[in-house]
Parts: sequence; C-alpha cells; structure tokens
Amino acid sequence: MPGRGTAVRSGTELQQRVIELAESLGLTYRKQVVAGRRLWGAKRHIDVVLTNMATGKNLGIECKYQAGPGTAEEKIPATIEDIKYWPIPGIVMIAGQGFSTNMQGYLMATGKVVWFDDLADWLRLYFAL
Repeated sequence: MPGRGTAVRSGTELQQRVIELAESLGLTYRKQVVAGRRLWGAKRHIDVVLTNMATGKNLGIECKYQAGPGTAEEKIPATIEDIKYWPIPGIVMIAGQGFSTNMQGYLMATGKVVWFDDLADWLRLYFAL
C-alpha cells in the first residue's frame, strides 16, 4: 500500500508515536505491561496499554515496524495468536513499507491489525471518542 508508514523510521519511534496519539485523544498509557506468562514460561509484555479513564476501557497494542523485507512480518501471526490470551482486548499496529503484499492481505483479514496511518480513527471508534 503506497505511502504507508513513511513518517516512522523505527519500532521505538512507532511506539512513541502511539503514545503521543493516545495523549492527544485524552487517553492514558502504560508501556511494557506484564500480562502473565507465555506457554514456555517467559513473561508476556504488551508494548502499550491505552486506557480511557472516563470509562475504564483498556486496549493493548503491539507495535511492529518493518522498513524492508525481513522477519518482523513472520512474527506477527504468533503475536495475533498471543493476543487471544491477554486479559484485555488487543491489536497489532504496523508501519513501514517492508510488509509483503501477501502478508498485508493476511494481516488485514485477521481484524486484529491496524496500520499506524489508520490508528487515530480506529481508536476514536473503539473508545467512542
């Protein structure tokens, strides 16, 4: 998808942009929230948890950035599966031009993946802002 994610240049920057967006919408955030353990015993961390303090509604967001062809996209299906075991609803937010066309189709079909460019509108709908 042309033009997607051109403003973000790293995963760390992507996470910070999510936080800035959340604050601009009046949401609070927490970073690297521990949410139980994975099957093999490792602690499960959620990149960013957003909360609407007026309603108490939460959303976990995993931030994935891929500038060029690579393995980040290969890890996202496992992340989508892991979200099923979070104690709160969650999504994967992606940015970058490195996601293959086939993977983009799969990711969008899951209903659990949102492009960074679409995140503001998505959050407004989710949190009823």
